Amino acid sequence: MTAPVTTTESGSVPYATLLGFTRYVGRTGPRKASFVGGLRRQRESGSGFNPHGQLVKALKADIQFRTGGTYLNAVVDQVNARWKPLYESVVPGALRYLETLETPVEVTQARDTLTMLGNLPVKINPHFGLRYSDGRGEAVRLHFDEDPPQDEAAVATLHLMARHMDLILPNATPALVDLRRGETLRPDPSDKPEEIERWLAGEAAAFSAMWATTA
Repeated sequence: MTAPVTTTESGSVPYATLLGFTRYVGRTGPRKASFVGGLRRQRESGSGFNPHGQLVKALKADIQFRTGGTYLNAVVDQVNARWKPLYESVVPGALRYLETLETPVEVTQARDTLTMLGNLPVKINPHFGLRYSDGRGEAVRLHFDEDPPQDEAAVATLHLMARHMDLILPNATPALVDLRRGETLRPDPSDKPEEIERWLAGEAAAFSAMWATTA
């Protein structure tokens, strides 16, 4: 089930981005509840800032213009000094990812959408799309964290993107790029979508319950 992307007005209504929900499923025990509480407080306060915007733009430019890392190397010195150490740690892996891409390839828009897991709205928001000369496409979600994506988070990310690929980027497949290591994760053909759906439904119900108890 999908709906147009909207924002809910009240912090009392459970809501998650793809990043927030997949980070949640990668946690265990009491860490789940504390994480959900943090998400709710962040939403109610309106806080939060994405420091990766300039890096994503530089990566897309290098892909689109086939400039071999010129934009990525330059952005390290262009970004605010506060974020320079972060960029210095991520750019080498981004350059490795750039080298793995088949050519020619074009950057294209991948649309956001809002899905429902039970009663939990989850915003699915890829960073960009890729379209190859033979017509194949990929909707790309980037992972910036110092640690590699946990298995549960990777499975959830790829499944939820694949679930709505007709809206995100038709005739495409999902890809999760571990940017610090320059590695791309794709769906495992042996995964059983029905089992993943049941697992995610349970995780979403627990997320909503934790959200309510952190008021």
